[in-house]
Amino acid sequence: MAGPSKSLVLDPALQKYYELNANRYKYFRWTPRHAWLSVLYMAVIPGALTWLALKTEGKYDLRGKRKGDTIAEW
Repeated sequence: MAGPSKSLVLDPALQKYYELNANRYKYFRWTPRHAWLSVLYMAVIPGALTWLALKTEGKYDLRGKRKGDTIAEW
């Protein structure tokens, strides 16, 4: 009873979607939109995060109060 069903009917639309997704690299084309998004995700966003990290380095003390610390430090 636990084996595969012989009456299983696969949805043709889902099968087409799965095939397209598996072969996505065959249908890819470089367009201005793809180029812009690639530059944005590979250069602009990491660059902005790096700049932000370097700009705020050492500015904030995020260490919490530990056992033995005096309350006067806070």
